[in-house]
Amino acid sequence: MSRIGKKPVLIPKGVTVSVKDSKVAVKGPKGELARAMPKDITVKVEGDKVVATRQDDSRPSRARHGLVRALINNMVHGVTQGFSRELEINGVGYKAEVKGKAVLFTLGYSHTIDFPLPAGIEAKMDKNRVILTGVDRELLGHVAAKVRSLRPPEPYKGKGIKYKEEHIRRKVGKTGAGT
Repeated sequence: MSRIGKKPVLIPKGVTVSVKDSKVAVKGPKGELARAMPKDITVKVEGDKVVATRQDDSRPSRARHGLVRALINNMVHGVTQGFSRELEINGVGYKAEVKGKAVLFTLGYSHTIDFPLPAGIEAKMDKNRVILTGVDRELLGHVAAKVRSLRPPEPYKGKGIKYKEEHIRRKVGKTGAGT
């Protein structure tokens, strides 16, 4: 049996989990999330726990068992504490500023980039860092990846947008005139 899949998800106070057909809805102090689950995994609320069980021991079913439990756990964590992702902007003249529901980037191109934020994602600036927050972990990761793709970090000078915890492997540049 899946080690992660068989662990129940504890429901903290102030959070309600409802299961209808194969759709799980979680409501908490920071917001609400809903997600359709695979048909071969049954989700039940038992007291203050959410338990996921699979119908058979087929390989795809076993794989989805742990996935469903992790998704439900992320939903519960998101509506109680939320998620955040930090991106660093490195480079001379590279900057960003938050304007309403969009982030305006100046990244060395001939124009500025207006990046609209989807509903549920908020951004803050702290010097050269863009801090993205939201309740949906999947959407947050997707938005952070799109922001990073505007100007990925390059290995020679390290210029670009990178995740805070990301390490850029640096390369040696040209050696100059040959002998």
